[in-house]
Amino acid sequence: MSENKQENIYIIGHKNPDTDSICSAICYAYLKNAMAPENYIPIRAGELNAETEFVLNSFGVNPPELVDNVHTQVKDVEYRHMTGVSKDISIKKAWEILSENHATTLPSVDNHDNLIGLITVKDIAMSYMEVYDNQILTTAKTPYSNIIETLSAELIVGDKKARVKKGKVLIAAANPDMMENYIAKNDIVILGNRYESQLCAIEMEAQCIIICDGATASKTITKLAEDRGCFIISTPYDTYTVARLINQSIPINYFMKNSNLITFSSEDYITDIRPVMASKRHQYYPVLDENEKYVGLISQRNYLNAHPKKVILVDHNERSQTVDGIDEVMLLEIIDHHRIGGLQTMNPVYFRNQPLGCTSTIIYQMFVENNVTIPKDIAGLLCSAIISDTLMFRSPTCTSIDEQVCRTLAEIAGIDIEKYASSMFNAGSKLKDKSDEEIFHQDYKVFSTDDFTFGMGQITSFNGEILTHLKPRLLEYMRTIYKEKDVDMLFFMLTNIFTEDTELLYYGKDADLLLAKAFKQEKVTGGSITLVDVVSRKKQVIPTLMLASNKEI
Repeated sequence: MSENKQENIYIIGHKNPDTDSICSAICYAYLKNAMAPENYIPIRAGELNAETEFVLNSFGVNPPELVDNVHTQVKDVEYRHMTGVSKDISIKKAWEILSENHATTLPSVDNHDNLIGLITVKDIAMSYMEVYDNQILTTAKTPYSNIIETLSAELIVGDKKARVKKGKVLIAAANPDMMENYIAKNDIVILGNRYESQLCAIEMEAQCIIICDGATASKTITKLAEDRGCFIISTPYDTYTVARLINQSIPINYFMKNSNLITFSSEDYITDIRPVMASKRHQYYPVLDENEKYVGLISQRNYLNAHPKKVILVDHNERSQTVDGIDEVMLLEIIDHHRIGGLQTMNPVYFRNQPLGCTSTIIYQMFVENNVTIPKDIAGLLCSAIISDTLMFRSPTCTSIDEQVCRTLAEIAGIDIEKYASSMFNAGSKLKDKSDEEIFHQDYKVFSTDDFTFGMGQITSFNGEILTHLKPRLLEYMRTIYKEKDVDMLFFMLTNIFTEDTELLYYGKDADLLLAKAFKQEKVTGGSITLVDVVSRKKQVIPTLMLASNKEI
């Protein structure tokens, strides 16, 4: 994570989330933030169904951010936040910055934090070892400000913002008569405090004279330089030191690499950048944010010490239902009301699992236990989730606690349960604009035993005609997607809340035999079976199928 940035803790429900999954994540994040100064954020692992959209709209709550996975990303790493520099700074200044920061790579950026290039300690070392001609300052278009800074000098005459655009650098070691033979127009002349040498250089139209040993120019020389447009720089260094240092004023832009740069986004996954780093073996790589602005440098050592995302799971605890990348996270808590599945953790976690009809009922209890006031919108979400998961108290999973909590929350939210539930279920039943894929997956989960895996979706409605219309569409869709689902069997529950029964669609090898065994039918044919007084996937269908699957079909 970035320095001085509070670490996020993500709360997420299962894939293809239902109303309880979404509402539990939102409400538990609210509770946790009210209890501790952390940054708990609700997220979701799938698209919202129509019912959940109705619920969130009813109480003016924004949906959680959709995430594809929780794999460790570059932004989860404590990478180096080396400040970018101007391409015009001198290589001497670049060396000082690198030394002060014990770094080997320095990024260059523009005024808008766009990455321009990189210069390394190796680049600077090579610049010292190269033999350059005496026009290198001109070739590199060196700013005079760099020369002044590098020589610890004072500008007596001239414009500090100007650049060296013409001429060569030379040392005026000879007498004035000989100087006239090798000083040319626009040259930069390094000399001492001799009046005659200074006068000769200016008269030969030098663009700058650098006076060494801390000497200053006389008023006559200063006035003449101003008239002729000649710069005067005074430095405390001797002639030898100035001659050695002056090339260090060259801007880093002349040496740095500015093309084919290997950069990583803060959104990139560590698993994706590892092979790149291994193949290129640079010590540092620039990191760009989502707007492609430079934010820091990352090395292999950084990602080896990556901090995985911190995650809390709600409304599920089975590996097959978790968001991708769950094996890489630091799992902190699980709040659920389903059977205990096969999810394993690296460290002990807070695990709260109660035999109730809805995860939101558990979260309500936690509000009460921690003396946190429940606002109207949060109460509305919790109430909606309980209505949804218990099918308005018709599901056998519903307990007296669920109903009591739901009615208490309805009072806080200011809703009439019966009228609101009817509107909510009707909204969820409006499927005419939904594709077969959207309908099938809006509440689809995968369940596993040691040697048996199956997927099951569910749609609930007060309107039997809608369910009847969906049957042939979904049967055909199940046949189409069966091979790509990597499960032994596919099932789909068309649940009529009004009549409290379910048409269970099936597809897959021996699925008919399993259903006949599970529900004590002589024979099951035609792709579906009617289950009277069955509305709960969790309590009435899943356990029955798993028990039957453990027996020889």
